[in-house]
Amino acid sequence: MTEQARTRIPAADAALVTLALLAVLYSLHFGRAFLVPIAFALLLDFLLSPLVRVMSKGRVPTTLAAAIVTIGLVCAIGFTSYSLAGPAQKFLQEAPSGIAKARQEIDKVLLPLERVSQQAVTAGEEAGVGEGDKKPAEVVVVGPSLGSRMAGVTQRALAGFTQVMLLLFFLLAGGDLFLEKTIRLLPVLSDKKKAVRIARDIESAISVYLIANLGINLVEGIMVAGALWALGMSNPLLWGVLTVAMEFIPFIGPILMLIILTIAAMGTFDTLGQILLVPAAFFVANFIQGNIVTTMVLGKRLALNSVALFVGLAFWFWIWGIPGAFIGVPLMAVLKVCCDHVEALAPFGEFLGARTEPARVDVVPDTSPT
Repeated sequence: MTEQARTRIPAADAALVTLALLAVLYSLHFGRAFLVPIAFALLLDFLLSPLVRVMSKGRVPTTLAAAIVTIGLVCAIGFTSYSLAGPAQKFLQEAPSGIAKARQEIDKVLLPLERVSQQAVTAGEEAGVGEGDKKPAEVVVVGPSLGSRMAGVTQRALAGFTQVMLLLFFLLAGGDLFLEKTIRLLPVLSDKKKAVRIARDIESAISVYLIANLGINLVEGIMVAGALWALGMSNPLLWGVLTVAMEFIPFIGPILMLIILTIAAMGTFDTLGQILLVPAAFFVANFIQGNIVTTMVLGKRLALNSVALFVGLAFWFWIWGIPGAFIGVPLMAVLKVCCDHVEALAPFGEFLGARTEPARVDVVPDTSPT
């Protein structure tokens, strides 16, 4: 084989890999309506499978246990949504007044600049703009109303929720069916053991992450709801539940929650001091959650590199939108567990992990005579 032919093979391989990656990205993005419910159902299956196995060991049929768990989850989500529908609708009705009040406060600050700009425009018109110069007529395009947009979003959300719950039931009822078939297809015993170990580690990692974070976020939600109730904010329960949901999105969720609470405070209070107390209370609760509670509960488990975590979160948000932002971190955790168990992907798994303490090396002084 000539030297030129040897250099062509790696180039061809690189081109094929690039095309394959582009095809995967294209499929993930344009197949999100099909893939997102599957991803949610798989993550919930990792979370709830241990509960179904415990019920099955107590002589409850697996199918019945799966039905009980799935129906219980549907009832819990439905009750929470029904309880918060009224406060959420009230906030959506009051939000425009809060935004208008915020604009008034901003206009007070920008009023001197607007006066200077208006004086400059007036001077320009007096200097050379004739009566023949007329402004073109403005065309205002009226889009769909907020109600119609919300109805469309609600319809799509209900359809996706139904798909997730149905698929979750079948996954829970099937138990370890797919794992057993995977083990049966693998020819080598070591590969069979590795497949079982990877599946159990992923299940354990996702369960630890979701349960621990749900508990941590519930604590923060209770703190936020209690603080806002003490400050006199309306609908404190809504803000507590919204805090729990937003905290599942690292980096972006707390910022969005801070903005939402500030707008809600502007629609509720009149003085600047009362308005600022609301985001300040959320900031204190978020600081306690991030720096004290999370460290005590999770410690170093599932510690991911902050840069890789942010890039992964941005990637899944770009691919799947808001649902991708919610499940981006669990998907990154699944990827890290798989990389840690596959030798060829171990360097990538090390890159995803958080910084580890360097090994301490004790230097023994040289005492030999010179």
